[in-house]
Amino acid sequence: MSLLPPPKRHLWIWFLWLALFYGSWTLLVTALGGWTDALAHWPMALAMAIGSYAAGSTPMGGGTVGFPILVLLFDQPAQLGRDFSFAVQSIGMTSASIFILARRQPLAGAMLMGALIGATIGVPLGIFFIAPWVPPLWIKIVFAVVWGSFGILHLWRINEISSHEGMTDFDERWDNRMGLFIGLISGATVVSVSGVGIDMVLYTVLVLVCRADLKIAIPTSVIIMAWSSLVGIFIKGFFTGVQPGVYENWLAAAPVVALGAPLGVLVVNLIGRKPTLLVVAVLCVGQLVWTLTQENRSLGISGTVLSLVAVGVCLFGFERLRIWGAILVGEIKRKHQERLATTERSD
Repeated sequence: MSLLPPPKRHLWIWFLWLALFYGSWTLLVTALGGWTDALAHWPMALAMAIGSYAAGSTPMGGGTVGFPILVLLFDQPAQLGRDFSFAVQSIGMTSASIFILARRQPLAGAMLMGALIGATIGVPLGIFFIAPWVPPLWIKIVFAVVWGSFGILHLWRINEISSHEGMTDFDERWDNRMGLFIGLISGATVVSVSGVGIDMVLYTVLVLVCRADLKIAIPTSVIIMAWSSLVGIFIKGFFTGVQPGVYENWLAAAPVVALGAPLGVLVVNLIGRKPTLLVVAVLCVGQLVWTLTQENRSLGISGTVLSLVAVGVCLFGFERLRIWGAILVGEIKRKHQERLATTERSD
């Protein structure tokens, strides 16, 4: 049992954020006449009540729910789903991040710092030079493949992933460089194309390579997705423009996710992360099946096969990361044993 006192919490910072946000939102719907738009888009607010909980309690941003609802259920353009993901996560994930930081929850600090720098560079590069060249159909497929494979990983390895305690202590410079690489590549590719994904990539490296506890990996993934969303919506808002309909949907969903995502952070500590991860994993696999079924005619046999091959490649990559992590952990244990043996001989 640790004799150290728990870190002092500063929840007043989070309450101050909520006061500022809800004050600004109230101004938008009253003085600026946004109330009609907010009411007209109430289904998105209802959907994001679930999505925001998942955003705070799993390594999956609120856009993981918002994207398929807008694109698959409401039959809206994939570009709208991507831009809405940036917009809604800039509130929900930011609120959850402030809550996490105010509660002084443990984080993978060195890797997170590297990822923040990488995302700051990668997301704008991807929005300017990669996303414009990706057809709408393949935005849907990228989203479906990435999250479908992520869901399969958890259904397959959930017991192992949820059993980790603490985090393997690698060299801090290694963690920082790995985070920088993750932020740069993920930000420029999957985030710029679909609006989500960097949280999943960072989380996957933490749990498969670093053997990180979910209590460390998930809060870390929430913060990197919040920052990537802020960068993304800033670039979209001031340089490339956002899709029509993003603001109206955001106006309806924002007051829900501002509380829903932090609620997910809090509730998951009471009921455990494993049940929530399993439910969300099933949903991820379900949206993959749904997307491939709905787009079967557009994809054709070759496109469907290519999508399934992409899922297989993702799963192969996950397994290689897991094996790499086992090798690295084994090397650390061996070096530790050698140091102990050297110490014992010197005594």
